[in-house]
Amino acid sequence: MPRFKRYLILCLLPLLLGCSEEPPGGWYGHDITGVMPDLEFNLVDHRGKAVTAEDYRGKIKLMFFGYTSCQHVCPVALSKLAAATRELGDQADQVEILFVAVDPKRDKKVLDEYVTNFTPDLVGLTGTQEQLKAVAKRYRVAFSYEKPRDNGFYIVNHSGAVFAFGPQGKTRLLIDDQSKTANITADLRRLIEQSSI
Repeated sequence: MPRFKRYLILCLLPLLLGCSEEPPGGWYGHDITGVMPDLEFNLVDHRGKAVTAEDYRGKIKLMFFGYTSCQHVCPVALSKLAAATRELGDQADQVEILFVAVDPKRDKKVLDEYVTNFTPDLVGLTGTQEQLKAVAKRYRVAFSYEKPRDNGFYIVNHSGAVFAFGPQGKTRLLIDDQSKTANITADLRRLIEQSSI
């Protein structure tokens, strides 16, 4: 085989295999440090207790907006986040998932049972419309309710992105809904390492 062809194959092999040693900038998610505001909210957790961001200091936090009646996007996203956290092994207890449920009319009744189906590290959060809109506006997330069907069921349109915050609530990463579980785990490991420096 001519030298040029061998060189070309060696250069293209990582692209063909779809793997690279390290993503651009070192993160698989989008680095939004200093771009978005730090974690701040006044909501109610899945046990009915009024909470603020201060109650979750000390751990890496993943925040996702959704609703308990969601039939696809939310279960898939939360399962992926739970799996990514489990892959951390002994470091899993350094991460907490915050699920902001934006359909309080239906969410409040079932939120406690809903979150326990995924992982003990998942915290369900909801509140009044004013509280939820304030949090959504802070992170430039939109949600809206579609017209109810004949059976009363309605869909809530919402973002599929996940926000990652450092232990002190500093905004760090934006993880899109196409991210692979392994990549989320890799980013979490790096966040944990950086927080311990």
